[in-house]
Amino acid sequence: MRQLPTGAAPMRLLQFLLLACVLALGACASGSSARDALERAQYAWSGAIRWGDFAGARNLVDPEVRAARPLSEMEMARYEQVQVSSYRSTGASTDLDAGLAAREVRIGVINRHTMAEREVAYREQWRWDEQAGTWWLTSDLPDLWSGR
Repeated sequence: MRQLPTGAAPMRLLQFLLLACVLALGACASGSSARDALERAQYAWSGAIRWGDFAGARNLVDPEVRAARPLSEMEMARYEQVQVSSYRSTGASTDLDAGLAAREVRIGVINRHTMAEREVAYREQWRWDEQAGTWWLTSDLPDLWSGR
């Protein structure tokens, strides 16, 4: 194996660090696309629902939808009566040119009082807000009591 001159090791380390910085900057530049923003929004949404943070999830709902349909304290309190046990995507479609996306999900829900578990189908509908640079959910919080 060939020995590096004594000053070459720090130079190689410096070259490696510079290359890492350039790659990181490139990743940041490509991360601003609408597709990446959609993935981030859907990840934040599903995380909030999985952890039962329905008030936080509501912040990802389109402001026009929130204004048109404000939730009462009683409606929000109903979400505290359930525990989400699963949240899985079963299909998705995206039309970036139109700024629209949809995702079919199945949500496992446990009633905290009866401990009965059931599964609810839900369709997320998203729209791209060019001015705000974000995706908004237009389908509001899932109805976890449909058919009940």
